[in-house]
Amino acid sequence: MAKLPNIVLIITDQQRADTIQALGATWMQTPNIDRLVNEGVAFTNCFVTSPVCVSSRASVFTGMYPHTTNVYTNFEPWQPTWVQWLADQGYHCVNIGKMHINPYDAKGGFHQRFVVENKDRPLFLEEHERAIYDEWDKALKARGLVKPSRYTRVEADAEAFRQALGCFAWEIDDDMHPDNFVGNTATWWLEERKAKAPFFLQIGFPGPHPPYDPTSDALAAYDGVEIPLALPTEEELASQPPMHSRLRQSMIDFNIDSVAWREEISRDDMLRLRRYYAANVTMIDAQIGKIMQALEQRGYLDDTIVIFCSDHADALGEHGHIQKWTMYDCVTRVPLVFWAREALCEGAVCQDLVQLMDIAPTILDFAGIDVPRTWEARSLMPMLRDGAWLDGGFREHVYAELGRDHIQSASE
Repeated sequence: MAKLPNIVLIITDQQRADTIQALGATWMQTPNIDRLVNEGVAFTNCFVTSPVCVSSRASVFTGMYPHTTNVYTNFEPWQPTWVQWLADQGYHCVNIGKMHINPYDAKGGFHQRFVVENKDRPLFLEEHERAIYDEWDKALKARGLVKPSRYTRVEADAEAFRQALGCFAWEIDDDMHPDNFVGNTATWWLEERKAKAPFFLQIGFPGPHPPYDPTSDALAAYDGVEIPLALPTEEELASQPPMHSRLRQSMIDFNIDSVAWREEISRDDMLRLRRYYAANVTMIDAQIGKIMQALEQRGYLDDTIVIFCSDHADALGEHGHIQKWTMYDCVTRVPLVFWAREALCEGAVCQDLVQLMDIAPTILDFAGIDVPRTWEARSLMPMLRDGAWLDGGFREHVYAELGRDHIQSASE
């Protein structure tokens, strides 16, 4: 791959590490992500720098820990750094979907952005000062459809909403599900592209972040599927620090992201959560297949690096918690896979400790850009190309930070 490669960075939102069949999750249906694993390099001990969307993403796009970026919560302003460097190197830089820049619609060094943010935001701007009408909002309006959200669902049936734990079958047109919308937009962009310059395409899927809202066909694929569960005990809950109790209570009190949490969560509750969540992942997997097909049909695939990852994961009831905001491994460990038709080790599984932000210097290496010596992230290139350090020794430890924000303190 002598010329500068195209780079496709796919980031899901809140996807657990145990959601890929090729990496041991036998209950999952992920044939397209499995392809990336089987033909590329998968890192099975990749940890985020923060169990919060914006803080984690700021690290990925700056190469620094939160204590350096000073971005700890979802409400702090930040901008990417190295996207502009790619543009200066001659890359056409495009974001389709979720980036979670603050403000949401900032350019962030990209030439083009097709912004799609949180699934559960309503269609009115009075919610908070950062709210915008994004590309998905506009498409829904043009189609004459109302966005499903906690507001519409509570209005339709408040008791059913309280019992759902954030699990809702998708109510409107399947192609207007946000993950399908983002995937279809990315495929359309690739199919229509005329430019000759190498491209950096960042695709941000809103899922499987709650609400857990798969289409009916995706959900049917998990009907009756058994999924390993880890239920918390009363002793475990009692031994957790006070912050955890406050966090669980906040999730119970405030229906965050359409999840009406409960103190008592049964095995059936957790199994339902995992099935809906798995179906959301399978929907994203199908879109990744379409994106790979579009890259192939346009003749891009031989010169493209594909990176698949997530910004953090989801407890899904483990340890009595839902969503993020804790340091449990089920929240801080995420998938990370690099794929290329050539130039990378094939089918390698690396168990070394890595940080998600290590993506940043690795992308700069692919693009022929010097990595700043001040960065705290480290390039994974020796592991990708030569298999170096595959037996350990890349990092002695990983480090994550969590700043107390409105979620942990909302019930006080």
